[in-house]
Amino acid sequence: MTDPSAQIFRWIDSPLIIATTASHGQLAGCVAGFHTQCSIEPVRYAVWLSKANHTQRVALFSTHVALHFLDKGDHDLAALFGGLSADEVDKFASVAWSAGPGGVPLIDACPNRIVLRRTTVWDDGSDHVCLIGEPIDAQAGPLDRAPMRVTDADDIEPGHSAGSRGTPNDLTAGESAEQNVATLEDIAAGSGHPIDLPGGH
Repeated sequence: MTDPSAQIFRWIDSPLIIATTASHGQLAGCVAGFHTQCSIEPVRYAVWLSKANHTQRVALFSTHVALHFLDKGDHDLAALFGGLSADEVDKFASVAWSAGPGGVPLIDACPNRIVLRRTTVWDDGSDHVCLIGEPIDAQAGPLDRAPMRVTDADDIEPGHSAGSRGTPNDLTAGESAEQNVATLEDIAAGSGHPIDLPGGH
């Protein structure tokens, strides 16, 4: 018997985005289906990243996150960023991109995007971490195209399973790796409490 809540979530069929970020010389990006505007004044936008993903580990130390809104013609991009793991593949070697605020990679092929200055991180102990940010830059391309939705990506096998989670030792950021591991352990110890990052730090 199908869980009724799962049926409702399937019916909602959320639009897909590619979230990209950068920190400590690393670039990262993944497909995300959990995101929404979460405040009107001041404007804030939230995105939830899987703890299994390399992107979440890089994003914990980033100042900015870019959200690229996909349309139905972006299946190849969704397969690249959703079906492959950055633990094994350099996703950005396969796409044209330019550096945005905070070094965040902006994918040239995605004309509809928003760049967030990260303000808050929330971890309630589930398998995703919520990043909330202030929109500081946006680009609007053609808005007459149909958004790509979760069901449009049914044929893409995720790069990580939903139950797979990274650990602090999975974060490798060059010379600062030991410091990053300690910070991740502190964040994990405070699970369930908001972590405010004044100035996006």
